[in-house]
Amino acid sequence: MGIHVPRRVCGFSVVLAFLFCGLRALPAAAGCSGADPAVLSVAVKSMETVGGLNRYTMRGRVANVGHVAQASDTLQFVDIYKGHTKLDSRGVPPLRPGQSYTFEYTSERSAAAGRHTTTLAFRMDVRGASSQDSRNCNTGNGVVMVRF
Repeated sequence: MGIHVPRRVCGFSVVLAFLFCGLRALPAAAGCSGADPAVLSVAVKSMETVGGLNRYTMRGRVANVGHVAQASDTLQFVDIYKGHTKLDSRGVPPLRPGQSYTFEYTSERSAAAGRHTTTLAFRMDVRGASSQDSRNCNTGNGVVMVRF
């Protein structure tokens, strides 16, 4: 139903990111000893037509791929963008190392719109952690693009 476009890093797809900016990003990731919330995946789960609209339900997964639990007062979200316009946010609870959290988002568009003509970006937004170890250690893994 939808196309899952690989996670983006430094403005490129993962493969191109490694070639163009991966060498610069590796020391930061390797030196990361704190929490590292990452958007792991987002994909279209279902689509239904209601009147002249197609309603796309997307399911995403966020995980702490770091080595430290996030502080209990960490505020974080997955922000949803179309281009430079922020459409919505989904709250994500603080996560322990290896723990993941699943969220859903629904997007509507005209049933007459062509397939694969809409792209949304799902971006991590970590705010207000009480300790340095709870902040996002590697911001390069916080974006997934979905085209449907």
